[in-house]
Amino acid sequence: MKIKGLKKGLLLLLLPLLAFSTAHKFYLSVTNVQYSEKDEAVQITSRVFIDDFEDVLEERYGVYPNLATPLESETADTYIEKYLRSKLLIRIDGKQVDYKFLGKKYDNDVMVCYLEVPKIKLSKIKSIELQNEVLTDMFEEQQNVLHFKINGKKKSFVLMKDSNKGMLKL
Repeated sequence: MKIKGLKKGLLLLLLPLLAFSTAHKFYLSVTNVQYSEKDEAVQITSRVFIDDFEDVLEERYGVYPNLATPLESETADTYIEKYLRSKLLIRIDGKQVDYKFLGKKYDNDVMVCYLEVPKIKLSKIKSIELQNEVLTDMFEEQQNVLHFKINGKKKSFVLMKDSNKGMLKL
């Protein structure tokens, strides 16, 4: 009888904890911006969870890209680039600049996208700004971490839907 009461007591203690222990999904991307003296280019690497990116491509464009699978759509890169161009903007000295989508690779459950702004003379730049709205249209809790590391200067930002820009002054 004593063990039965102990089990009930333990269950009553654990029940409230179990009720609030649902898995919380994090919505996060990490973008690094660097300058390559050798290539004279601003290089951007953006890491985004594959399943979140698939969700936004399905919602926005009605495509099912099957990223990181043998069934990946032949048009996946086209839609990835199209989405990034609408949500990731780069300004140098206040002027928006175009970038090249160099491609992507997969690292476990993360897609790593490679972008580049070619033919940039670092000595002539006063500021680099990145506006990142990736996935903020899909997930209210989305946070886009931004790291600048250029010319010995480092600066990091946590960008969200209402605060989506980060700038490094050189």
